[in-house]
Amino acid sequence: MVSWNLSSRHIAVVGAGAAGTLTAVQLMRQAERLGRALEVWLIDPAEQAGPGTAYGTSDPRHLLNVAAGRMSAFPDDPGHFLRWLAAERPSCAPGDFVSRQEYGRYLTDVLRDTTARCERARLHRVRDRVVSVRRQGSGLALRLADGSELRTAAAVLALGNFAPGQDWAGADLRRSDRYVADPWAPGALDAVPEDGDLLLVGTGLTMADVAITLARPDRVVHAVSRHGLLPGEHLAAAAPAAEPPGLDGSRGLDALRRDVRRHLAASRRAHGDWRPGMDGLRPVTAALWQQLSPVDRTRFLREDLRTWEVHRHRMAPGTAARVRELRAAGRLRTGAGRLVGAVPGDEAVSVELSDGSRLRVAAVVNCTGVQSDLGRTADPLVRCLLDGGHARTGPAGLGFDTGSDGRVVPAAATSAAPLWTIGVLRRGNLLESTALPEIRTQAAEVAAGILATLAERRTSRPADRYGLSLSTTREAAGLYDRALERILAGRFGAEALLTEAVGADPDFAVGHAALALLGHECEAPVNTASSLAAARRAAAHRADDRERSLVAAVTARLTGSEESGKAALLGHIAAHPRDALMVSVAVPTVSFNGVTSGKEAWALVEGLSGTYGTDWWYLGQLAFVRQEQERWEEAEDLAVRALADHPTAGHAVHARTHVFYETGEHRAGLAWLDEWMRRHGAGSPHRSHFSWHAALHELMLDDRPALHRRYHRELTASRVSRGRVLVDSASLLWRARMTGSWSGELPLPDLLDTAPERWLTAPPTAFTALHGALALAASGDLDGLGRLEAHALTHGHADFLPIAPLCDALSAVVRQHWRQAALRLRPVLPAIARVGGSKAQHEVLEETLLHALVAGGEHDRAAELLAARLDRRPSPLDRRRLGSVAGPRETPAPVPAGGVAHAR
Repeated sequence: MVSWNLSSRHIAVVGAGAAGTLTAVQLMRQAERLGRALEVWLIDPAEQAGPGTAYGTSDPRHLLNVAAGRMSAFPDDPGHFLRWLAAERPSCAPGDFVSRQEYGRYLTDVLRDTTARCERARLHRVRDRVVSVRRQGSGLALRLADGSELRTAAAVLALGNFAPGQDWAGADLRRSDRYVADPWAPGALDAVPEDGDLLLVGTGLTMADVAITLARPDRVVHAVSRHGLLPGEHLAAAAPAAEPPGLDGSRGLDALRRDVRRHLAASRRAHGDWRPGMDGLRPVTAALWQQLSPVDRTRFLREDLRTWEVHRHRMAPGTAARVRELRAAGRLRTGAGRLVGAVPGDEAVSVELSDGSRLRVAAVVNCTGVQSDLGRTADPLVRCLLDGGHARTGPAGLGFDTGSDGRVVPAAATSAAPLWTIGVLRRGNLLESTALPEIRTQAAEVAAGILATLAERRTSRPADRYGLSLSTTREAAGLYDRALERILAGRFGAEALLTEAVGADPDFAVGHAALALLGHECEAPVNTASSLAAARRAAAHRADDRERSLVAAVTARLTGSEESGKAALLGHIAAHPRDALMVSVAVPTVSFNGVTSGKEAWALVEGLSGTYGTDWWYLGQLAFVRQEQERWEEAEDLAVRALADHPTAGHAVHARTHVFYETGEHRAGLAWLDEWMRRHGAGSPHRSHFSWHAALHELMLDDRPALHRRYHRELTASRVSRGRVLVDSASLLWRARMTGSWSGELPLPDLLDTAPERWLTAPPTAFTALHGALALAASGDLDGLGRLEAHALTHGHADFLPIAPLCDALSAVVRQHWRQAALRLRPVLPAIARVGGSKAQHEVLEETLLHALVAGGEHDRAAELLAARLDRRPSPLDRRRLGSVAGPRETPAPVPAGGVAHAR
């Protein structure tokens, strides 16, 4: 075996089509500008570098699908291709659509010219195929098909389009000489008989070119696909792109669909055509795709992809004209349908379509388009990368998962290899990643990223616990990483460590941004505005793409609208899924408010399983999702595994606490939680919330003395921080009053004096409004409830919709209008989930309804509700109450002084 042992100046580009050729060109040009010696190894079995599959056609009638004026090889020199064309075609205009064959020659010339001009950067051409890759120190060892091995500092995977899928074709057809599996394979169409009709399966751009090549005067070419849709047509004189309004994929696919349709309708009104509107979507497509949830991305591929493609990827005017001629003459017949049967014979193939029609054709040609599902490809290099953990499949199962710089994201628990990719393999992250305008930009960015990475390798930049590089000193990076661990675990001390980190390095952008987040989200004693300003200054001075994206997302979250903050945050996570800090901010937990909720939050967490694997923080996040889904055993298992690795993992503690409560394991849950708080509670900023959980167990156990002791020992105003006095302490008092578990005055004045005043008058979120309303009801403040109701009615956010009727219902409770209270509470209960928070927190309203039913004499309804609760979760409290309402009926005792009977 031959082995080339190369230095850190050597980079391999695997694939010599358009993407690989332009990447090699950019590497050489940029290294030359930097004055750096570089050896580029361009590896592909093809005889010629440049054309590849896309531009290697021998038929001059196959035209580019983009006008010549937009086909320069260089994003910073848009006229380059036109100048090259002028030597042979002086009359060529920017709007002309030239042959793909001609463009292939252009790419070959660009590579040849760049190689000749560069003095410090050199090109080596290897005509072979890479079949596997392995780590070799800080670099890579690439095994070639001939058994030799090439060692490089980094590699770019420019593998181009994989052959189309063949699942639709039966085994007999696939074995037949009258079946063309890949029309772009060299010489594939030469085997098609000259006589006889043909069937093309697929009606996209490939079909159009193949039909033009294979058309004969006495032949009918049939073309079918599931939808039967043909690509749209470019206009000979295209209008400028129409910039879309502010589109936001984070609002969901249905909303985005409506907004895009409105945008295209506006384009038709303004320009007389939808195409300018469609072209205007090109710069924002990747961002919109990344903002969609995993579920919505899958829906888009299933429901909208074909419609998108026929509008987005259009035929050249000359191609469309030829297709129209063939169809008008009856020589090309297209329609919707599937191949349901094919019997190859010596003279022809007898086929049956899904509409029942039968055809006898000389050949069947696979025009279904490229295979994007890497799980279905047998390519040995792709299989090696996936099986070895060097790569993982991208979002929605498309291509490889990559960072925003094109670097390949490895499987969980695997460090990133110096591997980048370009083109179709980035579809999962970008959706649109096959056209030359996108590829030339990617080539320039990937080349810059590789050269920067190799330069940084000499100084070995520090990284956080998830391998993300930090543009700072080792001292500051170490402090930041300790702070990150405390944030993820939900422990005290993160802000002090971050303050120390930015003190050690005032230009540490991520450190300043994290401090600003803690000030904004967690009420940490931080000057949020000052920290954010420092983060932005530092990012402009010294930061990589990921760090700049983080600072931009934090800025949008703290200073922009709710929608823009969410879009920026989710877009950052899509590009940098290992940024655990930002994932934490996006998911609603005991630590952060989050920008997602319900199924959207579940999808976000579940979609990161491949990124984090068995990481303790991630297992805790997933455990909480599973308990929200009422998958109790899975949640328990995940939480226990997380706590085995990290005993103070706050999300795992929180998830397990909920599991104990929701499954009615009150004694075991109370014992476990008390022991955890005894050992670790002092270091948790969420201790009051865990005390609230312990008090709920005591409430359900009907242990009033223990409940009172817990409150006075752990939940008074002096022991609980700001908002928690309402969320934990005041809500517990109200619940205790509603269950008859508290006698005498409720100790509310200190709580109300300590609570954030805004939460009682103009709360910023529906969740805070819920708890403000409970505190006002507990204090008998009818005027306060009225003001809060008015605030909710004028608030524009949909999450506030249940708050006004809730205030109305609680006012009826305060007035002891029990039947009215019960009537108004019932419709609120199913709607309250939208305000955020857990089922255990929402249950306080069910307790209020039970109290109103019993106090109003509606014992049968109360008994039904209690029986349902006992079926869901047993408790001594509910058993006692059910016995009370099911036995001899008594008039309920009046509410004690200081409670809701004393309205003010």
